[in-house]
Amino acid sequence: MTKGGDRRVIISADDFGLSLAVNEAVERAHIDGILSTASLMVAGEAAADAVARARRLPGLRVGLHLVVIEGPAMLDPASIARLVGSNGQFPSDQAGLGVRYYFDPRVRRQLRAEIAAQYLAFAATGLRLDHANAHKHMHLHPTVGRMMIEEGRRHGLCAIRIPAEPPEVMASLGEDPSIGDRALYRWTSVLRRQARRAGLRTNDHAFGIAWTGRMTADRILRLAPALPPGTSEIYFHPATEADTTIAALMPGYRHADELAALLDPAVATALPPRVDYGARLIATDTRG
Repeated sequence: MTKGGDRRVIISADDFGLSLAVNEAVERAHIDGILSTASLMVAGEAAADAVARARRLPGLRVGLHLVVIEGPAMLDPASIARLVGSNGQFPSDQAGLGVRYYFDPRVRRQLRAEIAAQYLAFAATGLRLDHANAHKHMHLHPTVGRMMIEEGRRHGLCAIRIPAEPPEVMASLGEDPSIGDRALYRWTSVLRRQARRAGLRTNDHAFGIAWTGRMTADRILRLAPALPPGTSEIYFHPATEADTTIAALMPGYRHADELAALLDPAVATALPPRVDYGARLIATDTRG
C-alpha cells in the first residue's frame, strides 16, 4: 500500500460484537485512543450493540470478521449441519476443519452459504464494508480465502488483511520464530496472490500474531521503531474486562492491558502516521 521507505500503520481491533466488554473497549479506544478500525462478528452475542455503537462513530472503519471456526454461525444449524453442531457453533479443530473445507464438496457448499450469509448480515447493518478478515486467520486456508474474496466482492469488498508477520522483525525484538512461524509467513503469499487477482488492497505486514492477546504498551513501544517500510496492520483484542464469554475463548489474554496500550499517549506518539485501508491518513483525534 505504500512505497519506498514510507511507514504507515493501521490500528485495528478484532472480535467487535463478541461481548459488551469488547464493544465498550472498541468505542473507548476509538474516541480516546488510536483505534481506527474494527472487525465485526455479525453473529456475536453483542453484535447488535456493536452496530449501534459503530453508527454513533462514523470515523470508525468497520469490516467483517468472518467466523468459520470456534464461534457462532449465522445460518440455522440444521441448514449447515456439516459445519456446526446443534448449538450453531463452529468447532475449534483447525486441522480437521481445514481438511474438510478443502476435500468435501458438500461441506464447501455449506461453507459458501454461511460466508454469503455473514456478508448479507453485515450489509443489513447499513455500515460501509471497510475490509474483511477471518477469525483465527482462517482465510489463510485457500478455500476460505477464495470464498471470502468472491462473496465479498459481491458486497463491495475492497480490502483484506494479510496476516504476514515478518519473522526477522520479531527476531530483532527478542522473539525466536519457529520453523512453523516462518512457514506460515511464506504461506501468506497464497492469500496475497488471491487478493491481487481480485484487485483488493492489502496491508504489507501484520503484527499481533506472536504476541496475540499480549499487545501491551511496552511491546508496542519496542515494535514501533522496528516497523518495516510499508503499511503494517497492528491488531488488538481489547476489552474492558475478561467477562465469561471472553474468558472461555481466550484464557490468558491481557485484554485490559491491550486497551490501555490503545489509550497510551506514548504509544500514539511513537507510532508512524496512521492510515485506513484506502491509505488515507487518519487525524490524531479520531472522534466523529
